[in-house]
Amino acid sequence: MKSKILDAVGISAAVLCLIHCIVFPLLLIVPLGISHNPYIDLVFLFIGAVVVFRITKKIEKQWLKFLFWVSLALIFISILADFLFEVHLSLIYMGAAGLITGHLINFKNHKH
Repeated sequence: MKSKILDAVGISAAVLCLIHCIVFPLLLIVPLGISHNPYIDLVFLFIGAVVVFRITKKIEKQWLKFLFWVSLALIFISILADFLFEVHLSLIYMGAAGLITGHLINFKNHKH
């Protein structure tokens, strides 16, 4: 799969993850009987990990690789805290924003 397609998939998944993380707490306020399911977060983490793994194999800039992996680690820590302590950390927002930023930078650097 071409790197720019992986970036498009990564951007889409990270944006959907960010939307999910921002909107879902608001839905909990409305009495609809919706409960938080951290397995949805795991799906986004898995998609992000696959895309980041494939993209970072081809990236030469070490700082961009670092941005991708640190962002993914922040999301992982937040999900782990949710599973272990049933606490929702803000790290997930920073991780999603980092992934979006990394994918946009990587996409911009492609020679089209």
